[in-house]
Order: sequence, then C-alpha cells, then structure tokens
Amino acid sequence: MLFEELQVDVTGSSDVEFLDSDRTRTPAWLIRLACAAHAGAASLAECRDLCEWFGVERRRATIQHWYQAYADYYEQDFTAQPDRVAVDEKQIQLGNEEKAWLYASINVDSKVVHGARLSKHRGLDPAEQFLEELKEKHRVADAEFLVDGMGYLTALARTNLSGDLNYTDRNIVEKLFQTYTMRIERFHETWNGSQASAERWLTAYTAYYNHHRSHQALDNQPPVEALTQKGSI
Repeated sequence: MLFEELQVDVTGSSDVEFLDSDRTRTPAWLIRLACAAHAGAASLAECRDLCEWFGVERRRATIQHWYQAYADYYEQDFTAQPDRVAVDEKQIQLGNEEKAWLYASINVDSKVVHGARLSKHRGLDPAEQFLEELKEKHRVADAEFLVDGMGYLTALARTNLSGDLNYTDRNIVEKLFQTYTMRIERFHETWNGSQASAERWLTAYTAYYNHHRSHQALDNQPPVEALTQKGSI
C-alpha cells in the first residue's frame, strides 16, 4: 500500500537514474521510496526511520543527498505548451524573521507546474522576471495567463504575453500554494533561513509534483506522464 501511494516501482531497474553512484549500496527501490516519502511530507528523520524499518541504516545527510540529486535530475527536463496558465505569488516564512515571495505558475488543464521560485521582493519587476523565465523554459507565447490583478496584466504586456483577470479557474494556483505551504510549515526549520536552501527544496518538491504525484483529474496519473501519453510534451 505504501509503495502504491508514493508511486514507487519496486520491480524496476536496480539502478537509480538520478544518482551516478550510491556508495552505500542501498537498494534502488528504497532510495526512491525515501525520496518520495520526503517529498510527500515525511521529515528526514522519518525517512531515516523508514530505512531502518527495512533493515538499512542511513544518516539524514545521506537521505538529503539522495533527495537533492532527485531534484537536480528531474528539474524541468521537459517543455510544455499550455493553453491556460494560472500565475500568482504568496509570502512565505524562510526562518527567523526573514520572509520571501513565492512565485508559481501551473497549467490549469494538465496540472503541470511550469515554475516556482522565490524573490525577496514583490511587485512588477519580480513578476516580469518570473514570466521571462517561463518563456525561456516553455512554449507559452500563445497561452492565456489567468491573473488576479492589474499589475500582472502590465507584466504580461511587458513580456509580450496575453492574459485576463480571472477569479475562478485560476484558483488552481491557490490550491498549489496550499500544497506548498503545508510542507513549508513542516520543513522551513531545515532551511536555516537560507533562500538558496529553500529554492532547492522547491525544485525537489516541484519535480515530485510533476513526475510522481498522482491526480484524480488525470486518471490518477502524474501530470508529466499524462501529457506524455497525449503527445503534448
């Protein structure tokens, strides 16, 4: 049941595609399971205990190394061509007194997260920079961006993108923020107030969300897998 919920294949290759080598000789399925569990909200300590339950002792630092390699391997290794994109920002706590703004973009129909990044500031310039990054990674020139403020319409015009004010269909990005926030509240202490550390965590979770987290609206498939089957990637 655990393997099914976390989308882990225990019958696949003995190699771990996102690790060049694993000197600890940990079973490949256990590495994948630990990474999926951590992405799914288990702490590093809980992932360590999970490994021990299967008779394998590993340090939290080792599991964190696996997870970062997982993130680096899966980071936006695809190019999408969405029809409708919801984009917005939300303030989050990095630790201590430091805060940052989380910018995110998600395909309204396929549920693929096109990008998630942090900025120390909120406003027209960070929004414009985020949109430019989306243009570099994905084919969004003809997409309709759904936004909730005039500032975004200005940023869209500056980047030669089009969009409309929308307070219904764009709610999918609010749900994405809720998903991020539940994990941010659980793990922000491990960032030590570092924006770079938080960025790495966001990259890893976004990779999990796109490649391994199943969605009922997609026949319980991960977004990238569903798009691949449709030939949209």
